[in-house]
Amino acid sequence: MADFENLLIDRVGTDGRVGRITLNRPEKLNALSEGLLTELNEALHDMEADHSIRVIILRGSGRAFCAGYDLTGGGRRARSYKLKDDSGRPLLMNLRTQMQQYTDIQMYFWNMAKVTICSIHGFAAAGGCELAMMADLVVAADDANIGHPGHRGLGVARNGVIWPLVIGMRKAKELSYTGEYITGEEAEKIGMINYAWPEAELEDRTIAFADRLAIASADHLGILKVNMNRFYENMGIYSSVRSSTEQDSMAQLTEFGYAWWDQLRENGLKEALAWRDGPYKELDTYRKKK
Repeated sequence: MADFENLLIDRVGTDGRVGRITLNRPEKLNALSEGLLTELNEALHDMEADHSIRVIILRGSGRAFCAGYDLTGGGRRARSYKLKDDSGRPLLMNLRTQMQQYTDIQMYFWNMAKVTICSIHGFAAAGGCELAMMADLVVAADDANIGHPGHRGLGVARNGVIWPLVIGMRKAKELSYTGEYITGEEAEKIGMINYAWPEAELEDRTIAFADRLAIASADHLGILKVNMNRFYENMGIYSSVRSSTEQDSMAQLTEFGYAWWDQLRENGLKEALAWRDGPYKELDTYRKKK
């Protein structure tokens, strides 16, 4: 298997039958650069072709699983699209096309013929949450933070984080409209993830979970996965994810979206995040217990 700049690859479980991919940009909280996504796509293809790997674990190094897309432009870029015309006006179709290529990687992760487990600690935010939700199974530290704050002006989840398929409509809408985080413990209660464990136990229990699934052969597990995925595909997951990606590109051209990008350009990321999240924190009173 190839050496990667942004990933760590190893094998765990009985006889190394569980492959493990670790996002490895800890200084950036494993933010998704184009280089990282390109490498991840390659690593997933390599593991899919390896019959000795039966289950794949995806996790993050350092303090978080993944803080979302890299808004600072860091990391190697595999390609670049012209996103604005010479007058500075957004070119919607080019933006949409670039986003669809990222979506294609997410959909490959969803559809690959291996059982996948995402292990979350720290934050699974925005694009990191999108990526995590495309795994077959998700586990998390009970104090992890899971959500899509990118709905606050940056766009929408380009795969809808498939929440409409895995949790109830009311909670899916609340999380979408507010961009709030929930803990791993709450995520387990509402069916967003499979298990929430203390972070100190997360690695060992994730490996044990994967190893138990990996009792069956890789090809047999692949058939079981395709059988389950067909139900969700027949409910329209492909068309829905494509539509979400297009809505994501358009949402960046709204009044709220333009205000966010102005803040980012004029004041930098830290101040832009404070501008974006401050009002939500100030008005977060309805969930607090008396």
